[in-house]
Amino acid sequence: MIAYVTVGANDIARAKRFYAAFLPALGYELTEGPEGLSYTLPTAPGQSPVLPDFYVKPPFDGRPATAGNGAMVAFEARSQQQVRALHAAALDAGGLDEGQPGFRPSYGPQFYVAYLRDPQGNKIALFASNPDEPGRDD
Repeated sequence: MIAYVTVGANDIARAKRFYAAFLPALGYELTEGPEGLSYTLPTAPGQSPVLPDFYVKPPFDGRPATAGNGAMVAFEARSQQQVRALHAAALDAGGLDEGQPGFRPSYGPQFYVAYLRDPQGNKIALFASNPDEPGRDD
């Protein structure tokens, strides 16, 4: 199980604006500190943490943050409508479009996805695969 994912950012304020546009709608709560942004899913008392956590931080080595070529973080939405709404909100918050919401021919018939780049260039996917919604072949 993946425990956490970290992406680098040189401008934490820009990153915060971008991620605040969609992560709270997916249930993530923000803790902000001098080391950057920490997004976690709420944990009920007496329960184990819900993973993965998502961190946005300046690189530890002090060098500029760069996006990994081929690296991507995917967040699951509840519905196709939520994918569309969160993709639009993230674009309004400074993200760059990497693929409009929709079905992709090479993926399963229920996999509805949109792709973005955050202000630092990190690739983000927002997807839904709810079997109760119309699929690509419906």
